Amino acid sequence: MAHVLVTGGTGFLGSHTIARLLASGHKVTTTLRSLKRQPDVEKMLSKADAPWRERVSYVEADLTSDAGWDQAAAGVDYVLHIASPFPGSHPRDENELIIPARDGARRVLRAARDADVRRVVLTSSFAAVGYGHGPTDRVFSEADWTSLDGPGVTPYIKSKAVAERAAWDFIAAEGKGLELTTINPVGIFGPVLGPDYSSSIRIIHAMLTGTMRAAPPIWTNTVDVRDAADLHIKAMTSPDAAGQRYLALAGEPISFQQIALTLRSQLGEAAAKAPTRSAPAWLLRLLSTVSPQLRDTVPQLGVVRRASNAKAREQLGWAPRSNEESVVASARSLVRLGLLAD
Repeated sequence: MAHVLVTGGTGFLGSHTIARLLASGHKVTTTLRSLKRQPDVEKMLSKADAPWRERVSYVEADLTSDAGWDQAAAGVDYVLHIASPFPGSHPRDENELIIPARDGARRVLRAARDADVRRVVLTSSFAAVGYGHGPTDRVFSEADWTSLDGPGVTPYIKSKAVAERAAWDFIAAEGKGLELTTINPVGIFGPVLGPDYSSSIRIIHAMLTGTMRAAPPIWTNTVDVRDAADLHIKAMTSPDAAGQRYLALAGEPISFQQIALTLRSQLGEAAAKAPTRSAPAWLLRLLSTVSPQLRDTVPQLGVVRRASNAKAREQLGWAPRSNEESVVASARSLVRLGLLAD
C-alpha cells in the first residue's frame, strides 16, 4: 500500500482517481482550495462506492499560494497532480490562466521534491500536444507539442502547454532525482459523481436538455474518466513510465452529430431533445461575429485531430473503453443524478 497525494479532489477526474486508489488499497491525501468542500468529495466517493473512505485525509492548498503544499506532500510516496485552473469564461488577460497553471505545477513539484516523493504524475492535456498546427492529416503522438503561436490556440490551451513545459524544465534543472510522468488526456467523458464534472460533459448536457438545437461540425476525441484515472495509477508505479508522456484517448475522433445519434439510439426518450440536425459551418461563422461564445469554436469547425494511444497500450497495458460507451455513461449518470435541470 502506498500513500498518494491527489491534488484537486473535488474535480471530475480527481474524485474518480481517489476512488480507484482506495479500491486498490492505497492511502490518499487530497488537496482542496477550501476544506468546506470536504463533504462534497465524501459524497462523490460514496456515489462511486469507494471502499476505505476513512483512509482519505484533506489538506487546504491552492495553486496560487505556497501555503499547505509542504503539509500535503509530507510522508507521501507518489503525487498525482490533477488540479488545474479551468475558466468559466475567457479571461481578459491570458496570464490569469497561464501563471496559476505554470506556477502551480512548480509548487507541487517543489513540495514533492523536498518531501522525497518517488514520482509525480502530472495531468497535462492533449491541448499541450495537438493544437496550433492548422488542418493536418498527421496522427499526433507524445513526441508532438502544441505550437503556441499557431491558429486556434486559446489561453486555456496555451496554459496547459506552458505548464507542462515548465514541469519538465523544473525536473531537468531542480528535480534532484524526482521522477515525472505526464498524462495528456483528450475530452474526458464518463459517469459523473456530482455537479463537478468536465467541460466535455457540458456537450452531453446541452444535447439532452435541448440547449444544443443543431450539432456543429466539430469532432472531438474522448477518454472515459475511469480509464484516465486508471492510466494515472498505472503510470504512477510502472518502472517504464518515468520520464514519459502518455496520450489518453479511446481511439478515432467522434463528431458531435455522431454523439447525438448515439445518445438517441441508446437512451430513447431521455435523449429525445438531442439534435437531429447539423449546423452549417457558414452559419456558425456568421453568428460568431456577434457571439463571443461561438467565436472560439470557429477554428475547430471541420477540424479532425487524430492521435495515437499506442504508447499507453503497449507500455502500460492500458485498455480504454470506446467513445460510445463513454458518452452513453455520461448521459445516463446525468439522468440518474437528476443533473439535467441545472
